Amino acid sequence: MTDRATTELMRRFTGEIRELLSPRALWAHGSLGGGDYREGRSDLDLIAVLERPVTAAGRVRLAAAHRRLRRELPLAAKLHCGYLPVGELADPARPHLAWAHEELYRRPVTEVTRCELHRFGVVLHGAPPGELLPPVSDEALADFVAGELRGYWRPLVRKRRLWRQDVWVDLGLLTLARASVTLETGALISKAEALDVLVDGLDAPAEVVGDIRRRRYGEGGTEPVSPEWIRRRADLTRAFLGPAIDRVAGGPRR
Repeated sequence: MTDRATTELMRRFTGEIRELLSPRALWAHGSLGGGDYREGRSDLDLIAVLERPVTAAGRVRLAAAHRRLRRELPLAAKLHCGYLPVGELADPARPHLAWAHEELYRRPVTEVTRCELHRFGVVLHGAPPGELLPPVSDEALADFVAGELRGYWRPLVRKRRLWRQDVWVDLGLLTLARASVTLETGALISKAEALDVLVDGLDAPAEVVGDIRRRRYGEGGTEPVSPEWIRRRADLTRAFLGPAIDRVAGGPRR
């Protein structure tokens, strides 16, 4: 976490959340914890552990604090944070309050997030994950990853318009590659590592993987984007992703 804007954002956010909610802990996971963080491109994925649930009045103040930070520090648009009461940490399926995409809503802290926190979480304040967060078994992690591929991603392959958007192409292919490694070995890999897995291990379309690599990491220069390429990329992605999910989700487990 050496980028100046990121360091300033984390300092400001940690101070404001400590004043507003007095969290027992504040942790970072995702690319920031896993060593694949790119300022301005990567999300900032955080978890705050609270003594008690946020009240209705507290939610109003929390949303206002996030929006104020967004106005003052543009990078805060990338900041996502889940708010977990300490008494509700045990159930990965239980939805918790979270701020992401400019709004408060509820979502669970999944088995993948919990494993990231245990394996390479960054402590921004308070106790480390190992002291508060129950561990996730290899079997539970594999079941979640395979279930997400089959239950969430596989049906989305049918939605043709979705795959004309950069974000869905990126997330779909990178999630598949990362899931394939988790199911095979139990490891959690970065998005950068997932690009190599797509080419070398899954035989994904090289054109699409190159497109993701250029946009995410600025490798290989830039190419003009045409409507024809967007349509072709969507077709290539869908033709590959559906059968690949069927293979991977039924593959080896730990």
